[in-house]
This record gives sequence, structure tokens and C-alpha cells, in this order.
Amino acid sequence: MDIKNYLDEQAKRINHPSFIINDPVQFPRRYKRLQDIEIVSFLVAAITWGRRPMILRNAERMLSGMGNSPYDYVMNGDYENLGTANVHRTFFEQNMAYLLRGFGHFYNLYNSMDEYMSSCTPKNPQKLVEILRETAWIANRKREDGKCYPSNLKNTALKRVNLALRWLVRNDGIVDLGVWKSITPDQLYIPLDVHVGNTARKIGLLTRKSNDWKAVEELTGRLREYNPEDPVLYDFALFGIGIEQSSAANGRGSKPITFN
Repeated sequence: MDIKNYLDEQAKRINHPSFIINDPVQFPRRYKRLQDIEIVSFLVAAITWGRRPMILRNAERMLSGMGNSPYDYVMNGDYENLGTANVHRTFFEQNMAYLLRGFGHFYNLYNSMDEYMSSCTPKNPQKLVEILRETAWIANRKREDGKCYPSNLKNTALKRVNLALRWLVRNDGIVDLGVWKSITPDQLYIPLDVHVGNTARKIGLLTRKSNDWKAVEELTGRLREYNPEDPVLYDFALFGIGIEQSSAANGRGSKPITFN
């Protein structure tokens, strides 16, 4: 079986409006104002690890307290009323407040994250994390929070940031929102999680064993060979195949796919 054709078929099948209802992408899609979409994208992406039903439940609960405009919630400083309750697994309200406090400082400096990225060279996720981490550090009295931002940008895969960027940048009008103008889809990097990494290695797209930034570069480079203009389209395929293969291994799905 030809890998590219199979990935194209799977991406077309999974990148469908029906995908939205069971995926965290549904949350930024609820908003119209760019700043609301940006805040919700990065906040929800911050808790995208673990079982998806739990992620959806906790994201719903997290956003419910922010009213109709997360941007207004941030700029009014309403996050200062947050306590220490659990939000999602090891992420707590104090971590959420740390992020939102940083967003507030960021939006005092820039109109939007998209506007900031338009002035960056190169336009990579590390540049965005650098400014978000710096503004959060300043806003939180020069205190760091490793649960919000990684300290080693040269090694980390930045899975959650790349996922938020996929939502914001991809513009095929199906699942992702495509509201940013500063970055084009060909500049995106694959959101590398366990399912995507395992699937990519199984079908020969990734040789590096660690899910780190070098693996992100290697896999994205291979995917660009298949689709130079929109390599991260294949995130849908690799993630979907990974979920199905996991189910198959547990006796709940179809037989594993093999490639020649």
C-alpha cells in the first residue's frame, strides 16, 4: 500500500465537520473575536493530554467561568478570583491564572498574537513561546511555571503550541479556523503526541525514537514532501490511524494496517 495515498485518504476521511464535536477544536470555534479565539486556543491546548472525553469535560468547565468573552475576562483581571482547584490532571487553577495573567500583559503590548507573529523572523513556534513565556514571567513577578511553558525550547516538541497553531492557521474551512494571516499552513509543524509519533514510526515516516523537536522537524519534513503547501493536514490521518491501531491492539477495532 502506498503511504502517501493512504494518508491522503485518511486525512480526507477524518478532516470532516463530524470530527469537531468530539475534539477540543470545538471550543475556539465558538468565538468570533480574534483575541477570544487566540486565548481559548492556547488555554484549551494547554490541557490536551490524556483521554479526550476528560479533556472536553474539563475544557468546558474551565471556559464556563470566563463568560462570553475570555478576552474581557483576561483584561478585567477576573482570573485573580481563581483559587487552587484542579482543572485537568496536574493542571490547577493557579496554573490557569498564571497563563491568563501573562496573556493580559501580552495584550497590553500587542493587539493580537497574530500581529506579533507578523513581525517575527523566523515565524516558528519557538518565537511565539518566547514572548508568551517572557510576558507571563513579567506579569507573574518574575516567577516561572513549568506546567505552562517549557524551559528548554531547543528540545521540547511543543505539541500543544503546534496544535493551537494548527487550529489558528490551517484555512481549508473544514475543521480548523484559519483566522491568522501572519503564518501560512506550509510553515506549520506537526503536533507530535504519542499516537502521531507511534504511527509515524510504524509506517516508516519517523526514525527518531524520542518525541522531541528533532523528531518534529524530521516528521514535518517528510510530510512536506507529500504536501508542501499543507503538511500538517496529515495530523488528522496520523492521529486517527494511531487511535484506531490502539483500539485494534485491544481487540476493539480493525486489524492493524501494514505497508509494503
